[in-house]
Amino acid sequence: MVKLNKIYTRTGDDGTTGLVGGGRISKADPLMAAIGDVDEANSAIGVALAAIDDDGTASALRRIQNELFDLGADLATPLDMEGGLRVTEEQIERLEREIDAMNASLSPLTSFVLPGGAAGAAQLHLARAIVRRAERSAVAASTDTALNRKALTYINRLSDWLFVAARRLNNSGASDVLWVPGASRQ
Repeated sequence: MVKLNKIYTRTGDDGTTGLVGGGRISKADPLMAAIGDVDEANSAIGVALAAIDDDGTASALRRIQNELFDLGADLATPLDMEGGLRVTEEQIERLEREIDAMNASLSPLTSFVLPGGAAGAAQLHLARAIVRRAERSAVAASTDTALNRKALTYINRLSDWLFVAARRLNNSGASDVLWVPGASRQ
């Protein structure tokens, strides 16, 4: 269990931050960008939750928020460190099962979907875009730092989950805002 008695420590005043295991890196390190983007994605999901009244989706999103903290811990733990909290294949497979179950009731796509629709769906589209950025940041960090490949797969699959969940909240896709190529041309 994590116990925080003091919120500020002053240890990061020099522009560094701690990793699991005691190592320190620059706050400008690509790994910290990835961890920060995961944190931002988690915050965006929290904002989306405020606009979602579907109990099943809300429950799944709260679980995902917890898993995003696990993901951040995974990224912050050197890959060669024993006993670190790691994203697992089972978490990825669960996301895939949930994507398939949600997608089964959706109307087929006839165009790309623009972010929008119901408030909760629009917020999930924003969270999805932030998750995509977090994925790009994690992939960039992985060029210099060995990372758990399952963590990268999880974040890729999560963006798909958020997309399908947004469509589900948009009246099973009926209220999706569809892209009309060239619609604004004269």
